[in-house]
Amino acid sequence: MNKKRSDNFDKFANQKKGSAVKEEYRQEKKKAKIESRAAGEAARQRKKDKERGIVVEPVGNNKRGPYKPRETVSAPPTYPMTLRAKEYPAKAPSTPSKTYAAKKVRTPASMDRADIKRTASIGKVTANTETPHEQMPLNKFIAHSGISGRREAAELVKSGHVTVNGDTILEPGYKVQYKDVVRLKGKVLQLQVTPVYILLNKPKDYICTASDPEGRKTVLDIIKNATTQRMFPVGRLDRNTTGVLILTNDGDLAQKLTHPSYEIKKIYEVTLDKPVTKADLEAIAAGMELEDGFIAADAVSYLSNTAKNVVGIEIHSGRNRIVRRIFEHLGYDVRHLDRVMFANLTKKNVDRGKWRFLSEKEVRLLKFLNKSFTRKSAQ
Repeated sequence: MNKKRSDNFDKFANQKKGSAVKEEYRQEKKKAKIESRAAGEAARQRKKDKERGIVVEPVGNNKRGPYKPRETVSAPPTYPMTLRAKEYPAKAPSTPSKTYAAKKVRTPASMDRADIKRTASIGKVTANTETPHEQMPLNKFIAHSGISGRREAAELVKSGHVTVNGDTILEPGYKVQYKDVVRLKGKVLQLQVTPVYILLNKPKDYICTASDPEGRKTVLDIIKNATTQRMFPVGRLDRNTTGVLILTNDGDLAQKLTHPSYEIKKIYEVTLDKPVTKADLEAIAAGMELEDGFIAADAVSYLSNTAKNVVGIEIHSGRNRIVRRIFEHLGYDVRHLDRVMFANLTKKNVDRGKWRFLSEKEVRLLKFLNKSFTRKSAQ
């Protein structure tokens, strides 16, 4: 009984540790790689000899080992082999088990057939195969061309202004290839290769459009010397509203920053024609019914104890002129509206009418901003 216990303990004590097992596995893997490399070297040399008309046969019963020429060959060839291949010659088991016999063993003939098949298929794959990453929805292609955001691009497609290889497409989700010719109103679109991100402290009397038929000043006039890329504004402000505005040619980011599901935070400083009552502040926080639906501020308060006509309001809705309409609904006239924060970006160190490029860290934070909101809504 004691002897049995002693044997069991010795077996446990002498058991290989985790590091030893891992090292043994690494050595086996390394040896298998060396053997495979030696077999490949031999196959390549055999193929070269075959092209020269030299017939070769395996040494003994080792079908995967080095090869030597038959006695009928006048000039035996030399076989360049790596040092590792010499040190670790490939060996097959002397008495194959049932498991080993069932496996498909590579032979010289099968390796030659595989080489021929692989060589013949290279051109076919390159010419005809279409991988998934080479396709994208048509509205995404237009957005990446720097024309507009995805939603605006979808409207352009539905209106019949977009053609693909000469055919008018009305479905925004239509899959296009990089090689396809996409035209918008006859103009060929090219994908933007360099994303650009700009923060602008917008002044008054500038409109947030790419162009204006009435000839008014646009925010693109301010940044015209910043880049040659086609830019468009994100989180638009009306003509008389000032403050933080993002301009980019990244259609994906533009869609995210304007989509309601991400609940992107915006903070405004509102100057009104008269002091705001405490009851009205509470009504704004509780919410109210406007002509286009219910709206409630995330937070609202006075900015100072003396000037009751200057209010700060935090809101995530992107509805048109929503802040002005909230106060107009309560009987106030908005004298000045300034956006001091958009998507956690402020106008700090950026004077009115000036701009700066966003840093890599700021862009990275924007792309992952409020990502949890979409996951919650999907559940």
